[in-house]
Amino acid sequence: MAMTNLQVSDCSKLKPSLTSFFAPRLLHRPQTQTQPRFISQASLQQPHHSTSSSSSSPPTLVNRRQLISQMASLSLSVATLSALQLPAKSEEVLSEWERVYLPVDPGVVLLDIAFVPDDLNHGFLLGTRQTIMETKDGGNTWIPRSIPSAEDEDFNYRFNSISFKGNEGWIVGKPSILLYTSDAGESWERIPISAQLPGDMVYIKATGEKSAEMVTDQGAIYVTSNRGYNWRAAVQETVSATLNRTVSSGISGASYYTGTFNTVNRSPDGRYVAVSSRGNFYLTWEPGQPFWQPHNRAVARRIQNMGWRADGGLWLLVRGGELFLSKGTGLTEDFEEVPIQSRGFGILDVGFRSMEEAWAAGGSGVLLRTTNGGKSWTRDKAADNIAANLYSVKFINEKKGFVLGNDGVLLRYLG
Repeated sequence: MAMTNLQVSDCSKLKPSLTSFFAPRLLHRPQTQTQPRFISQASLQQPHHSTSSSSSSPPTLVNRRQLISQMASLSLSVATLSALQLPAKSEEVLSEWERVYLPVDPGVVLLDIAFVPDDLNHGFLLGTRQTIMETKDGGNTWIPRSIPSAEDEDFNYRFNSISFKGNEGWIVGKPSILLYTSDAGESWERIPISAQLPGDMVYIKATGEKSAEMVTDQGAIYVTSNRGYNWRAAVQETVSATLNRTVSSGISGASYYTGTFNTVNRSPDGRYVAVSSRGNFYLTWEPGQPFWQPHNRAVARRIQNMGWRADGGLWLLVRGGELFLSKGTGLTEDFEEVPIQSRGFGILDVGFRSMEEAWAAGGSGVLLRTTNGGKSWTRDKAADNIAANLYSVKFINEKKGFVLGNDGVLLRYLG
């Protein structure tokens, strides 16, 4: 399908959409205590032919009491010493994350988070079931935010992505909804979107004054420079059209392509990497390219997610909890596996805090950390007791980070 520019003011002239889309006791064993038997020194030294039994009894009684007193003092000293050592052990396993409890319904999946650049205490949190939450204390506490223009009795919106540039912010969701603010989120207005938009909006990036870049799950990329009233196509066709044209070029699994992305991630310089809905190949796009470029996966298992490292290289997660890193930087199909202690649970996302430090999150509360750019990973037990999947790792800067999960689970980085 050829991409056409979208104009809100004249939607009736647009051609119909090409394709449809698809949404991704403890058992306590009684212990018998055996009383120790003490034999006094006096008893051991008592001669066999004692002439007076009464003369040896008092020393035996006194020595036994002394021994019992000494044993009690020794036990108390050991207990005191152990108690004094507990804080040191606790500090060794102290996690760098804490859970923030949210006033949301069970079953809500958190999807994205963003803060106003000029006021990092002010932020917004998005999720399923029409969830929009707001914080004004840096993410310590959150309250539900009502946006009248996004309240529709006929729809239960899934808010997928949010982005700020200065005081301007954008929110996109499904069914198609686009919200815009110019006052740091104090008020939001709904921007009309053409019904001919190919696919559902899954990602948006604020790029400048009244400007943004938006991506749909069918691979359409649009840019605006006038608050979203007009959108210009950055690619000439959807991914489905590209694959129909290039299926004979040897892209494995392309013939089974369903026409949507499973995940899509953008680098700071505007490059994209996306994983097909079945995970059997991935696609990349750079500014200026007319089409998405499909790539065969370099691993046996299907791809779960892909994204960008801080050095410009790629990371790749496969189903089953394996992690691969691209060799070098930039776009490549050459990856090498990195040992990671996933405990058999899937790893779902990776977020870089700095050039060397990153965190990975996944199923059943798995949290892992690297301090050498991903070459080795250690497990953090912060979420071991949280019965939730952790879907996304978001670092606003080196001091502010969050992990988003299902059932309203939100972890805040302590640093």
